[in-house]
Amino acid sequence: MYPETNPDLQLAFDFVQFTNRNIFLTGKAGTGKTTFLRDLKIRSPKRMIILAPTGVAAINAGGVTIHSFFQLPFHPHVPVQYFPSATPSPVESSSFRLSRDKVRIIKGLDLLVIDEISMVRADLLDAVDMVLRRHKDKSAPFGGVQLLMIGDIQQLAPVAKHEEWALLEEYYDTPFFFSSQALRNTDYVTIELRYIYRQQDRYFIELLNKVRDNNMDTDALAVLNKRYDPAFRADQNEGYITLTTHNAQAQSINDSRLENLLSESRVFNALIKDEFPEFAYPTLSKLTLKTGAQVMFVKNDLSKDKLYFNGKIGRIEGFEKDRIMVQCPEDEDAIAVEMVEWQNMKYALNEETKEIDETVIGTFRQYPLKLAWAITIHKSQGLTFEKAIIDARAAFAHGQVYVALSRCRTLEGLVLITPVSRNGIISDPAVAGFVRECGRNLPDRKVLDESMKAYQKHLLNELFDFVPFIRGLHYSLKIIEEYKGALLGSPDSEIENAIGIIKYDLITVSEKFSYCNSGKGYPESYTRRFRHLPEDKYRILYDASLLHLLPEFMTLSHTFSYSTEYRYSRINLCYCVDEFHKQYRLSNSSASKKPDFSTLWER
Repeated sequence: MYPETNPDLQLAFDFVQFTNRNIFLTGKAGTGKTTFLRDLKIRSPKRMIILAPTGVAAINAGGVTIHSFFQLPFHPHVPVQYFPSATPSPVESSSFRLSRDKVRIIKGLDLLVIDEISMVRADLLDAVDMVLRRHKDKSAPFGGVQLLMIGDIQQLAPVAKHEEWALLEEYYDTPFFFSSQALRNTDYVTIELRYIYRQQDRYFIELLNKVRDNNMDTDALAVLNKRYDPAFRADQNEGYITLTTHNAQAQSINDSRLENLLSESRVFNALIKDEFPEFAYPTLSKLTLKTGAQVMFVKNDLSKDKLYFNGKIGRIEGFEKDRIMVQCPEDEDAIAVEMVEWQNMKYALNEETKEIDETVIGTFRQYPLKLAWAITIHKSQGLTFEKAIIDARAAFAHGQVYVALSRCRTLEGLVLITPVSRNGIISDPAVAGFVRECGRNLPDRKVLDESMKAYQKHLLNELFDFVPFIRGLHYSLKIIEEYKGALLGSPDSEIENAIGIIKYDLITVSEKFSYCNSGKGYPESYTRRFRHLPEDKYRILYDASLLHLLPEFMTLSHTFSYSTEYRYSRINLCYCVDEFHKQYRLSNSSASKKPDFSTLWER
């Protein structure tokens, strides 16, 4: 349970846990979005995967990148599923050769979490929709998988180069995720986390909100620009980190400040095992440090002592064997920092439990430190600083100034190298319109209750839906007919007998159940038969007639007591057929030995 001071967190969890509604979970900087995701992984029994648009964001979220999981190329995606006359892009023309394990994961997937959704482009979200439809449910957006999108749309925007946007602007209003054609075809809910943990000063919070909403008045600008100090010297003030707009600026500051230290350099090489791509390195693989260097922790301390957190600033006091001694301004004692491990995860299906397990496919061991006289605003997203120098004079993208300012806990810990102007706060009007629309349609407990009931009906219908099973068997017949001359025995008659039994014992009952559960009213046969009766007697007769189905429902419930078992039985059948198709494909020269279908059928 979440604290009473933050009912929005509980509402968000209940929507994820007890409904199948797609959700956009947003909130200002420091409202606990990252904490919610970590908690969700522990508490929710839903089979989920966690994705993010960048390697570092994926590692921090405990997931993988969108492109790596779905095997998507780094090209613009033309949503041909919504514009059939459009010319397919490389995404559509590729064959989506996902591994068998990934396809099985998708077929059994309940929940897809995408962190840092503000940086996800609309066409990328539609590419995800295309892959999920292809491998799960063609008729439903995102293949019927529940989508949880986490992020603040007022923060960093997706990258859309001029030549890429020239290809996409015909199909999208904006490059932001909310312009996704697939998302527009879903009835998703927006939940905003409003309680801010990072800052406690209400005046500073209100000031940040004005920057976020691009609603700065003269008084607010005057208060903010009191933090402008052109004579401020970072090298004479301990614990300050400079936030820059470009990587070259941050790199230059760090290199220069390290070079000025007279102490001896120490080089620490990371220990990289198996699969861990360079773009996902959480810090440098070759870390050069000196005594006196200002550093930032890039990982939370997972020990019971909790001595450091991601974004904490300190200064190196010395080196002791396999430890680096870091003194932080707010601590009495130096922290003895040892190497820690980051894990690159892969999702795999557990054959016994049918759950989605996280498998470690590579590790990165290094000291959780990086030089921290300066860092880019982009890489500071999600971090918290006690003291920061903001250099946003070259701000070029939506949300950059807000992200930079909101990294600080207090207004007093903030120093501006250049004054902030209204023109320097870049805000996209499409984002502002989207935020206003979301604010007018925030869900409440009543909407949650209605969504819970709809989800319960959906689960019941899914449990008693055996039509895909029949389709799989018909597909088997098609394959058998195609290669009939190369098979031993009569597998087609066995499958035809199975189809007959399933139709009689399962399909007929499941269709009755689905109709009764749909809430569409009374079947036409009952309407004709009892139309002369009063409504109350009509209902009694109808409800009584449904009782005759109960023994059949009980039989079905006993036979398929757990929908996951049925679901994966169906999946295994499809893979059995697929394996048969691949292994016994005939070439022009006939096989010397005819394959026996019975072994595969028994599987």
